[in-house]
Amino acid sequence: MFIQTESTPNPATLKFLPGQAVLDTGTADFPSSDTAAKSPLASRIFAVEGVTGVFLGMDFITVTKADGVLWDHIKPAILGAIMEHYQSGQPAIEGERRESAHAAHEGPDEDIVKQIKELLDTRVRPAVAQDGGDITFHGFDRGIVYLHMQGACAGCPSSTLTLKMGIENLLRHYIPEVLEVRPVAA
Repeated sequence: MFIQTESTPNPATLKFLPGQAVLDTGTADFPSSDTAAKSPLASRIFAVEGVTGVFLGMDFITVTKADGVLWDHIKPAILGAIMEHYQSGQPAIEGERRESAHAAHEGPDEDIVKQIKELLDTRVRPAVAQDGGDITFHGFDRGIVYLHMQGACAGCPSSTLTLKMGIENLLRHYIPEVLEVRPVAA
């Protein structure tokens, strides 16, 4: 098995491409080891000292490291954990799992929210997946769109620029009711 790695815009996060499916559908975010109990893959990666976050996509894994930890020191152990997982035959996630998706929204803004979600799914999410992350809709209130950033996007130094210059401009262009975009924590 040959696992490729790619840097991401977030220097604390590295993208691992195992060359085979990670998840059948959706994504899964594990912002801490406490949240990884149902994922044998994420649990193995969290066993590497210095790992602070794991994000699973359909064909990639992004791993976030602690400040002060060097990639050169932990990357071999992470590669080993990923290989060990695939050799074990275990699923990436055991049992039922909640899809990482947009939050539901009801009310007078339903049509606007539907447009926002469609633009996120067709224009934004594929681009951020290339960088090892995901962005999901969290809410819409008085012209402000709230988005949840995951994987390489969470904590990325350029995430504010991505939100303001990229996503906010895109949404405002197509949906005049959108005034601003803000990030939210999980």
